[in-house]
Amino acid sequence: MTHDGAPPLNSLGFAKPPSQTRVVVAMSGGVDSSVVAAQLAEEGYDVVGVTLQLYDHGAALAKKGACCAGRDIHDARRVAEEMGFPHYVLDYENIFQDAVIDEFADSYLAGATPVPCIRCNERVKFKDLLETAKDLDADCMATGHYIQRVMGANGPELHSAADPNRDQSYFLFSTTPEQLSYLRFPLGHLPSKDATRALAAKYGLSVADKPDSQDICFVPNGNYAQVIEKLRPGAAEPGEIVDHEGNVRGTHEGVIHYTIGQRRGLGIGGLTEPLYVVKLDVDNRQVIVGPKEMLATRKIPVREINWLGDEPFMSRKEWVLDVKVRSTRPPREAIVRPISETEAEVELVVAEEGVSPGQACVFYDPESPRIYGGGWIWRGY
Repeated sequence: MTHDGAPPLNSLGFAKPPSQTRVVVAMSGGVDSSVVAAQLAEEGYDVVGVTLQLYDHGAALAKKGACCAGRDIHDARRVAEEMGFPHYVLDYENIFQDAVIDEFADSYLAGATPVPCIRCNERVKFKDLLETAKDLDADCMATGHYIQRVMGANGPELHSAADPNRDQSYFLFSTTPEQLSYLRFPLGHLPSKDATRALAAKYGLSVADKPDSQDICFVPNGNYAQVIEKLRPGAAEPGEIVDHEGNVRGTHEGVIHYTIGQRRGLGIGGLTEPLYVVKLDVDNRQVIVGPKEMLATRKIPVREINWLGDEPFMSRKEWVLDVKVRSTRPPREAIVRPISETEAEVELVVAEEGVSPGQACVFYDPESPRIYGGGWIWRGY
């Protein structure tokens, strides 16, 4: 008992013994979520493992590194057997198709660079799966994401992972305060991936040496174009490569084979200055190229904002924050000017190249590891 007579909080933050605390663990079959489940089971929690079947794995079965293929379901089930807790597989194929894959195809064809993992967290894992966890009378849901949930003066806050190389905050910015109160991220404080693998070895897990997945789970070998052609036949129709002044510089085999900022493989050599893809015009089947400076952007329109600050987003004319416009880039200084509760203009202090509609713009506190949410970049000026 604590000094005021209440039982002490367990490691998940509840004032009761672990054995009376039910936690649903979202298990992908990988090392991270397996370690979370094993650790909580060893601590004596009432663990229930859940794995989502998100798409038809007839096509994906042979592929390594996908997050939801049949192999991964088998691996998750095996960990549950090894650690002695129940495990369920939920068929979320239709939800995933509607909420993630269709939008991925549409936004890619609109010249955007989609980040489907964020939509999957937002619309599938932290929405439908979270509801399922509540239906199972779980006190909370735990995942293997590398991010930290820290109790602040106004409730739980989202903070970057202790290991900057593993931090997944870019993919979790749309987690709402309500979801955050129910979610737990037991790996966020670990210093490195090696520490996770050491735990997997300690628990004797069969997945201890399993390689990390690199690709989007439904895009085998990172071949976006192949997937889009299947989803949207006709997207691979040939067209013209034109420069920013409208001169035809060459032809292409389909807009889907190009990304904003691309320089190689354009097949339009013999020029004094290198040209980059600066825009994709899907309607006219044109790939527009221009000099590098055309890629630099300072003002970014952002919408669908999820705000995680203590004060209301609209309470200030501008917020001085760091923002990240690509998962692989460090946060940059910016001024965020609210237009409405869910829209803003973000002005970068120093112009960034390759800012693309369909990417996320995530807000960070310049002074601490705290994340203030973020939104979606929707069109270039």
